[in-house]
Amino acid sequence: MSDRLIRATAAGGGIRAVGVITTNLTETARVRHRLSAVSTDALGRGMAAGLLLSSGMKTKFARVNLRIKGNGPIGGLMVDAGVDGTVRGYVNHPHVEVPLTADGKLDVGGAIGQAGFVYVFRDLGYGRPYSSTVELVSGEIGDDVANYLFSSEQTPSALVLGVSMNSHSVQSAGGILIQVLPKAARDESLVTLLETRVSGLQGFTPLLKAGMDLPDIFEELLGDLGLTIFPEERELKFDCPCTEQRMLGALKLLGKDELEDMIATDKGAEAVCDFCGEIYHVSEEKLANLVGELQVQN
Repeated sequence: MSDRLIRATAAGGGIRAVGVITTNLTETARVRHRLSAVSTDALGRGMAAGLLLSSGMKTKFARVNLRIKGNGPIGGLMVDAGVDGTVRGYVNHPHVEVPLTADGKLDVGGAIGQAGFVYVFRDLGYGRPYSSTVELVSGEIGDDVANYLFSSEQTPSALVLGVSMNSHSVQSAGGILIQVLPKAARDESLVTLLETRVSGLQGFTPLLKAGMDLPDIFEELLGDLGLTIFPEERELKFDCPCTEQRMLGALKLLGKDELEDMIATDKGAEAVCDFCGEIYHVSEEKLANLVGELQVQN
């Protein structure tokens, strides 16, 4: 099943629904960052949430940064997702393991922690970006991002996220976002009905394991409410725009003295991109060229 995003509406446009399959990109992140199982689950949920948050943005270059910082052993995570379907991210402590929950599941809430904050930074692609901060409510990511949507955007939202793994790799990942827009939010019976249906779901990945696809899930939740699924699908992928040239530009900011020390002490440099784990090896010659450029500028 390919990684993709689909959108739908129901209740005469009063309900907005978005679903993502993110299995392949979550596996890519797991391999690139050498993530533990619980770190894979946390980052997989975070990347799905970031893509769902960015799905409603309009301009080609619009992006969302989702940062979750908690008091658990993972420390937190960072996700950068674009309306173009690209996403990247990392966790602060990728190799952390924590005990399973009482029902034998990965304890993402325990790994993230329940005390901390959710930071959302939206770059619309024009004008001034804006940001919002809310407190964590569970560390499970889905509840926390839904709370952000309600607290910061006054939009009742249900967010269901999931990652399923075996001992070797990610088997399925993704999520759904259902929002009751202002013109329908006054219908308390509709809001209650949706809350009941979403709370009755046994997670997201069990639905995929049962053979359901995103349209099937939407049909089960919204099929009797005038569901309309848009035919356009958006391809999703793990993608990082880092390059050696960008990395050299960052090294240049260290200044002449620091670069000369790298040449004398380490005979070069190694830089790692936090977002994708790409390793760049920089020779003495390239460092010397940077020093030369700084001398010319001065």
